[in-house]
Amino acid sequence: MSDSDETYTQETILNVRSVLARHRLVEELVRKQNLVELQRLLEQLDADAMAQMLEIFSHDDRQIVWDLIAENRKEEILIAMPYDTRVELAADFRPRNRNMVIRVFDLHEGLLRQIPIESKADLTHAKPIWIDLVMPEEEHLNWAQDVFGVDLPDPKDLTDLETSARFYVEDNGDVHLHSDFLLDRKDESRNVAVAFVLKKETLFSVRSEELPAFRLQRLRARAESDYISDAKDLLLDLYAADVEYSANALEDIYTELEAVGRQVFKSYMTDEEAAKILAAIAEEEDLNGRIRRNVLDTRRALSFLMRGKFLSETQHEDVREILRDIESLDGHTSFLFNKINFQMEATVGFINVNQNKDIKRLTVISLVFMPLNVIAGIGGMSEFSMMTAGIPWQIAYSGLFVGLAFVSWFTFMGVQFFERRKIKRLSLENRKAQQR
Repeated sequence: MSDSDETYTQETILNVRSVLARHRLVEELVRKQNLVELQRLLEQLDADAMAQMLEIFSHDDRQIVWDLIAENRKEEILIAMPYDTRVELAADFRPRNRNMVIRVFDLHEGLLRQIPIESKADLTHAKPIWIDLVMPEEEHLNWAQDVFGVDLPDPKDLTDLETSARFYVEDNGDVHLHSDFLLDRKDESRNVAVAFVLKKETLFSVRSEELPAFRLQRLRARAESDYISDAKDLLLDLYAADVEYSANALEDIYTELEAVGRQVFKSYMTDEEAAKILAAIAEEEDLNGRIRRNVLDTRRALSFLMRGKFLSETQHEDVREILRDIESLDGHTSFLFNKINFQMEATVGFINVNQNKDIKRLTVISLVFMPLNVIAGIGGMSEFSMMTAGIPWQIAYSGLFVGLAFVSWFTFMGVQFFERRKIKRLSLENRKAQQR
């Protein structure tokens, strides 16, 4: 890039920053005008400049810009990005084009290359290393089965498999694996079943929806030369991408729990705040459990591949590296479970403290009014009328009310006195214990 191009790119990025600053402040009508201006500025930048700009922007600004980028440019921009930023933007990707249900890839000069497939004839002439089917129609499944002679499951039936049918080898040598892959978005978190079939030098994958791990793997294999050499490498790297994605999701749980922890350790918390915190903790606990189940399933799949002697020595070493990563994730998930339990118990403790305070107030009120009830009962007796027969009723009842107020005040001050004395005694005992 020449100096003039670099200067132009920096000026455009500064203009984008300026429009974003206005975008956060203006009303709806002007906001739409800003979006139009943003789109015009973004169209002037190439993929490398866009990747550079998104890397230096904050998370919120990055998301605004990313939503404005045309879909046909996003994949090229993701390839030019560092891996961490790529994970963040690819994680919330939702495909808008449902026509791309079958993707076919081959190896070209050490890079993964997608082959356009419009008909069964196109698939017949292809020499793929990977055929990826996302919620395929029956027609597309039939194409793959007829051309390659492979038995592919319907993605709707993947969740109905028994445990014993998840990993097996057919008589013709085809290797079948059914694994769970993590899907973690802002509005949902779940595990999605994926079916793999290894037939000679081709990997087939069937699933019901797009997954971040697959998208990240495609981007990495297209950006890095000689990243994969055969279908087994591709399969192992898909499992590795899922482990990395799970680790990234665990980091998000850490961040969320730190934010929740700052609220938990406040000196006071209302019941409404406690309810919101419990809901947030439960959500993170659910995601942590899904990650633990997901990496457990990945470990079982990798162990099956190692026991079946399908892999080369280099691939065995790759599997051992992935398994070591999974072991470290197990430790993190266990730590997070303990942290979640502690924060949940602390929040429930605040709720109990609030309830104890309410009960204490009711107890004090009952104690204050108990002697009043006794005196009021005496005042309602006929004997009281006889004792005050010679006193005007205005004076008699005024004296009664004054007596009630005095007894209430005396009772309340008595309760406060004994409460303060108890606190002083406990404080003194604590100081003595610390001095020892």
